[in-house]
Amino acid sequence: MSHVWPSPQYLPIGGQHRMAYRVVGNQKGEAWLMLHGGPGASCQPGMLQPLDLAKQWAVAPDQRGCGASRPRGEIARNTLQALVCDLEALRQKLGVERWNVLAGSWGTVVALAYVQRHPQRVDRLVLRGAFATSRRELAGLLQPGGKVVGRVGFEPRWPRAPGYGVPSVLVALRKVIQSGTGGVTVLRVVRRWNTLEMACAAVGMRRSLRHAVSSGDQVLATRIRRDVAGLGRGLRRALANKDLLRSRPVDRRLRDKYRVQAHYLLQRGFVRPGELDRAVHTASGAGVAIDWVHGQFDAVCPSRNSQAWAALETGGAERMRLTLTRSGHLGHEADTLQALRLAVRRNLGSLG
Repeated sequence: MSHVWPSPQYLPIGGQHRMAYRVVGNQKGEAWLMLHGGPGASCQPGMLQPLDLAKQWAVAPDQRGCGASRPRGEIARNTLQALVCDLEALRQKLGVERWNVLAGSWGTVVALAYVQRHPQRVDRLVLRGAFATSRRELAGLLQPGGKVVGRVGFEPRWPRAPGYGVPSVLVALRKVIQSGTGGVTVLRVVRRWNTLEMACAAVGMRRSLRHAVSSGDQVLATRIRRDVAGLGRGLRRALANKDLLRSRPVDRRLRDKYRVQAHYLLQRGFVRPGELDRAVHTASGAGVAIDWVHGQFDAVCPSRNSQAWAALETGGAERMRLTLTRSGHLGHEADTLQALRLAVRRNLGSLG
């Protein structure tokens, strides 16, 4: 099969939902399930970079309501438990006995929920930038500190609902975004939310650049500068367009994304207290190896998430590895990408 990003295939998963998925690589090799972040985002070709597609293959589904899955932005019957069922239905459809899982950010929550339910179907987990669904993480995105505000040049003024703090903001955002209209208020909300996400990622990336420069690692600094420049261009475009009155195709995609994201974040990802800890224990007890890869300078999901979960391992260091990289939150940042390649290709015996 060509390694070009293919058109999606579709799997009916109940009700009106159809899950889009792509299969890329050598299907005689090691199988990897790719889980995207968000909530509300989608799988992208860049997620394949850690794999050696001559010896491995990737299954890349878009979660319910996300990306190419249909209906877009749909939140009915859209829960974490439903996502786990969807993945198991996809495994059965493809005839995969056991697979490995590569997940980032919100995708780590989905991965842990899956291994909690189906530990016998997972060989290894590689979890990047683990998300704990904490109130503090949500506040960092919706009510960011001065560094993020200074980078975007505006205070996030969200619609408000009765109550206080992040839950009140999310209730109001969900109401506005789910109104089904393309009005100016909706456009401004989703554009500003997108801009804040990019700015949070940029803060972590710039922290990593300062560290690389101060430590004298010019090779890494050069690579980070390229990443910073790319993200900076995107952020400048977003800022230039945030108050446009006309709707563009990208605005429709943002509405769909943040409709799903508001739905999940308001429910704290449908994760019960202690459930992610229990999933780590389940994986450990079943002999599932976990590589935790986390940027030291992550301004979205703090690295202490991965550090705390890695410390839960009781079966030996060979099954639980923690790598703190000189990066921020994004998976394509140079040091994180290298760590992911090492983790994903470890069983191949070389980096290829």
